[in-house]
Amino acid sequence: MKTELSRTLGIEHAIFGFTPFPAVAAALTRAGGFGVLGAVRYTAPDDLARDLDWMQEHTDGLPYGLDVVMPAKKVEGVTEAEVEAMIPEEHRAFVRATLAKHGVPELAEGEESGWRITGWMEQVARNQLDVAFDYPIRLLANALGSPPPDVVARAHDHGVLVAALAGSARHARHHADAGIDVVVAQGYEAGGHTGDIASMVLTPEVVDAVSPLPVLAAGGIGSGEQIAAGLALGAQGVWLGSIWLTTTEAELHSRALTAKLLAAGSGDTVRSRALTGKPARQLRTEWTDAWDDPAGPGPLPMPLQGLLVAEAVSRIQRYEVEPLLGTPVGQIVGRMNSERSVQQVVDELTRGFEKAVERVNRIAGRSES
Repeated sequence: MKTELSRTLGIEHAIFGFTPFPAVAAALTRAGGFGVLGAVRYTAPDDLARDLDWMQEHTDGLPYGLDVVMPAKKVEGVTEAEVEAMIPEEHRAFVRATLAKHGVPELAEGEESGWRITGWMEQVARNQLDVAFDYPIRLLANALGSPPPDVVARAHDHGVLVAALAGSARHARHHADAGIDVVVAQGYEAGGHTGDIASMVLTPEVVDAVSPLPVLAAGGIGSGEQIAAGLALGAQGVWLGSIWLTTTEAELHSRALTAKLLAAGSGDTVRSRALTGKPARQLRTEWTDAWDDPAGPGPLPMPLQGLLVAEAVSRIQRYEVEPLLGTPVGQIVGRMNSERSVQQVVDELTRGFEKAVERVNRIAGRSES
């Protein structure tokens, strides 16, 4: 499963895996793919440095990358407190009422919310980059499109390729104009923030739009046969995120959430603004239903929604309140029906890829078997 991009990066399989868990990213790199560690949860630079140290010790000198969240345009002079003050009381009351309806306990005294949207603020991401460029990362990905021009230049000065996610050919062309090296064509089926175009349509559109830049296919991919399809559409690899959530190395710290993922079908996700204020595919729960109900106040725009629900999300996760418990995940969740190691997932992907290639070769009359 080698392509020009995989050869450039020195990896065995053109499988790129985004994950918030260092153990998953390192395991994928060791398995011959390319692990990409999500940095959005690292609001303290020392915490990121600690986990990158760990990555260095557990990747056997093989390549890996980092994913940050940076807006292309900078907003000057606005603090988190000032942003949070913009949240209407009506929305705060709605959160309190929804939690009370389901009997969600308060956090213990002195216990802080574990999930904050501050990782979406530009200065936090810049602090992360100050740490990251001290490590031999090979790829810097940005989940909000093209990063600011100075960040692209800084990455290139360090010999680091820059990737950006695109949900349309128009977005992809903008990335190419901004000097991006790799475009991730993320289809509608993907978990997290995603656009309106399905992967089968989006991938070849983006390939044509930015040629000869390499494109990674993303969204709804979780089998070797789908990887083969992505490469047949012109991609030079695949970008997988959801499939790693139920691996044994994942650190969900919630058996209830793992059980929900294993039991979910491909129709059990919803594209909702409930988590961050931007449309993001996630498990459908009574929490997403409440926010999507026309009778409610509706979600706030980013970053207000994320700040509003941060403590609520932490409480729901901390006490594993099953009706409200969810996570960003793509439609591929319907194939995630058993816990396996990252190595086992990669083995299954490569076997499926080989079978698909053999099948196409038979159809094309290139195989005697």
